[in-house]
Amino acid sequence: MVAPPSEQETDWIRRILAGERHLFHDLIRPCERSIYLLLFSLLKNEADAEDAAQETVIKVFQNLHLFRGDAQFRTWVLSIARNEGLGRLRKLASRREDSLDAASEDQTGDYTPAILTSWREVPTEALEQKELGTLLRQAIEGLPEIYRNIVILRDIEEMDIRETATVLGISEGVVKVRLHRARGMLQRELAPKLKAFAPKRKGFLWGRA
Repeated sequence: MVAPPSEQETDWIRRILAGERHLFHDLIRPCERSIYLLLFSLLKNEADAEDAAQETVIKVFQNLHLFRGDAQFRTWVLSIARNEGLGRLRKLASRREDSLDAASEDQTGDYTPAILTSWREVPTEALEQKELGTLLRQAIEGLPEIYRNIVILRDIEEMDIRETATVLGISEGVVKVRLHRARGMLQRELAPKLKAFAPKRKGFLWGRA
């Protein structure tokens, strides 16, 4: 089973549902970067990913009472983010930006989670060098969606296989197969370009199981 939420998360959720709504920002803050990265991998547009991320936060707040605690809170949040991203892609396929903000208009009450900032600030230790970071991002963004999502969650967000499978709604076996293929694609794409860099970062994308 996927690990349950931490005691602090459980306590915050209980207190938020009891009326201490200001704690929601502390609860959601550790998930900000993961939400944005997943949505950007789906929508491939910064503005759309930011908008979808903010909508995801609102939906998490509105549906917090539905969280059952049988999985990590982050896993549950990213499942909502993925559904939000896929829903927007379906809308764009039929009609471009019909009413992407409609879902937030039916919010009740006088509390709206603060609009979170710094969505673009997604520092990763593996992307310290600007040139290398650009090559890696371009290579990841060039992957087909089913492989790009796997790399984002496993190699960038460092989720375990079970959590990745839960977020994407696929089996652990499929996660392993897609990750192996995605790393192979990245290696073939990056190998000729990485010769200019010292080999001090070996194994970033394909050194972990």
